[in-house]
Amino acid sequence: MNTLKEKYNKEIRAALKASLGLSNDLEVPRVKKVTINARLSSKKDPKAMEVIENTLRRITGQKPVLTRARKSIAGFKVRENMVVGAMVTLRGERAWDFIEKLVNVTFPRIRDFRGITTTTVDSYGNFNVGFKEHTAFPEISSDEIEALHGLQVTITTTATNQKEGMALFQALGFPFKK
Repeated sequence: MNTLKEKYNKEIRAALKASLGLSNDLEVPRVKKVTINARLSSKKDPKAMEVIENTLRRITGQKPVLTRARKSIAGFKVRENMVVGAMVTLRGERAWDFIEKLVNVTFPRIRDFRGITTTTVDSYGNFNVGFKEHTAFPEISSDEIEALHGLQVTITTTATNQKEGMALFQALGFPFKK
């Protein structure tokens, strides 16, 4: 097996179909897309957005899209249309490659990592996890870090409930807590 996508198509899909008791191949949960978000924490630092864009570009291999505030919130000192973060959406081969890297490289690099809690899979079968530091990703070397920031990774699936989502992510090799 070369890639995670090939393994999914050859082994995991059939195993999930049998274990979930599904009658049609199209009912088997699969990955739709992967979204990586980073929020701009310091509005005063002009270089912070540049650092976040470079980080997302290096991690995903795609140019990030800037996210803007929909409305003004005085308590957070945010004005309408102000840049508040950046995001990248991965689909197809890039999404599968990112998931493989996340499971096999990124999670093991996290200090004191004991596994993912089952609450990271929501009631619709999608996976959401936040990273306090972006240094866990292999593309980021520790000597080049200008400022630390967090990332949010969301994996959207075709699963209809948490049970199907958990079955999919366990089959893909995600390290859940026992």
